[in-house]
This record gives sequence, C-alpha cells and structure tokens, in this order.
Amino acid sequence: MLEKTMRINSLFDFYQSLLTPKQRNYMALYYLDDYSLGEIAEEFQVSRQAVYDNIKRTEQMIEEYEAKLLLFERYIKRQELLEQLRNTVKREHENSNALSLIDSLEKLD
Repeated sequence: MLEKTMRINSLFDFYQSLLTPKQRNYMALYYLDDYSLGEIAEEFQVSRQAVYDNIKRTEQMIEEYEAKLLLFERYIKRQELLEQLRNTVKREHENSNALSLIDSLEKLD
C-alpha cells in the first residue's frame, strides 16, 4: 500500500497539470494531506462513493499518462544515471568541476 501511495504521489507531481481542478483537489487532499474519503466528501458536499470513484478514475488516468509519456520512468532512469556518473567521477578523479556540472544537471529536474 505504501509503495502504491508513493508511486501515485510521484505520478501526481508529474501529471497534475493535466487534471481538472476537482481531480487535483481530491487527489491532493487524499494523497498529500491524508484526508479520508469521508472528510473529502464532507468538504465538497458529495457522497463518499463519488469521491472514491473520482480518485480511482484519476489514478487510472495518471497511470495511462505515464504508460504513454513515461515522464516518471525517465526521471527515475536519469536519477540512476546521474548517481552512477557521480560515483564514477568520484572514483576516477577528484574533479570538482565535473561534480558541479552533475549538481547543476540534478537541479534542472
């Protein structure tokens, strides 16, 4: 469950701009602010089932976006490659210029 929550949070970071304001609100309250379905339903004066359905549809949508666009997958791969590069530079040479360039690359994400 925790792994799914972390994945959805990450995907939400990448794809929230593609969601409607209502979808963004429900997802942010549920995943980021840890509201219960009942609390969200009360806040928006809808049924708990409506909130649940909206969240499940939105989860499916952002998974579909990821399947097509691969933004999160590519981000993870870039982070892995940067870490490998950093470790290689540290082992091979104490080249602070190369390390500062790696730091600059990391800040771009």
